[in-house]
Amino acid sequence: MTQVDVLLGLQWGDEGKGKIVDVLSPQYDLIARFQGGPNAGHTLEFDGKKFVLNTIPSGIFNEKTMNLIGNGVVIDPIILKRELDNLKTAGHDPIAKGKLVIARKAHLILPTHQLLDAANEQKMGKDKIGSTLKGIGPTYMDKTGRNGLRIGDTTLPDFKERYNKLVEKHKEMLSHYKFEYDLAEKEAAFFEAIEFIKSIPHVDSEHFVNGYLKEGKTVLAEGAQGTLLDVDFGSYPFVTSSNTTTAGACTGLGIAPNKIGSVFGIFKAYCTRVGGGPFPTELDNEVGENLRQIGHEFGATTGRARRCGWIDLPALKYAIMLNGVTDLIMMKADVLDGFDTIYACTHYEHNGETIDYMPYDIISVKPVPVLKAIEGWKTDVTKVNKVEEIPAQLSNYIAFLEKELEVPVKYLSVGPDRVQTLILN
Repeated sequence: MTQVDVLLGLQWGDEGKGKIVDVLSPQYDLIARFQGGPNAGHTLEFDGKKFVLNTIPSGIFNEKTMNLIGNGVVIDPIILKRELDNLKTAGHDPIAKGKLVIARKAHLILPTHQLLDAANEQKMGKDKIGSTLKGIGPTYMDKTGRNGLRIGDTTLPDFKERYNKLVEKHKEMLSHYKFEYDLAEKEAAFFEAIEFIKSIPHVDSEHFVNGYLKEGKTVLAEGAQGTLLDVDFGSYPFVTSSNTTTAGACTGLGIAPNKIGSVFGIFKAYCTRVGGGPFPTELDNEVGENLRQIGHEFGATTGRARRCGWIDLPALKYAIMLNGVTDLIMMKADVLDGFDTIYACTHYEHNGETIDYMPYDIISVKPVPVLKAIEGWKTDVTKVNKVEEIPAQLSNYIAFLEKELEVPVKYLSVGPDRVQTLILN
């Protein structure tokens, strides 16, 4: 029996997972999203075109690959319908080609979930989490509170009654906020999208994925967000509402831990974060702004400016440990092309100690990064097509990271297009 490979982010999200899934998808029979919702924004570029996927797995452009939206994902029917409509307009129709299925046990995001999300952020003011306001958190709250609606419920004769019952609960909750809203228009679009989603095959993801494995087929589990946003192990409470780690692939698809194969961990050559929360290596200065502009660091889903900083090795070591990473993938090396010197955080000064791990409390007592200077390569690496053409200084940077992180860098991305990807090992 084959195993499930996992691909996920090692930082605070936005590492470039979509591009690499697209690059790797020809090697796999099935790409399966296992957690998160449309707060994810996976950007793919090829043939002069750019696509942003929020819910659909990033293997959707490979003609031979099946794609599964797993049970651990929360689905906004309106956004999913819009994604599929846009793909169809662009000449990619996965439904017509039979290349997309949805887990029956995946939970639905209701319009009132989004209202609750916005009302809560408004109430929190300056202490807000920095939610994408897509209703992700409230949906996972209903899931764990055993109140949620699932994809499989849409085909039941009493779905509308179940929907109304949950909406009444949400309206009662909203009455405790000073928050005005109009639900009618969103509800109409919601039920139109529900009818559309009924045309997509619904499957039991646990049987579906394990069936692929029994047949000896290859499977890649695609994560969303990043390890440092994991609800259990991230920078709580400034986290997402699901398990973004390898363990989340097991619960988000219905596979046993011993079915996990290779774990691909993606990271940027520097570091970014969207929304609130701690960020030890953040550069709130001209250098950070340069990284933002050169790297086009604005959210694919929200358009929000990302906070930028140097690479954080204690955080990366932590993420590698949690996920059992076997192979590293370094993204956006080209963004650092113009720097004479780049820096890497090797340790933190925290509570009078020098440490090389992420402590429990990085909010009330902020870690001070200990930085190591590294010579920049001052070369346009977007034109690099072969490993032999990689500048010596960039090779030295990669070797330094491999030594520190004790995991090999297998792929190097030197630009946004799928062809700008080099295999190193």
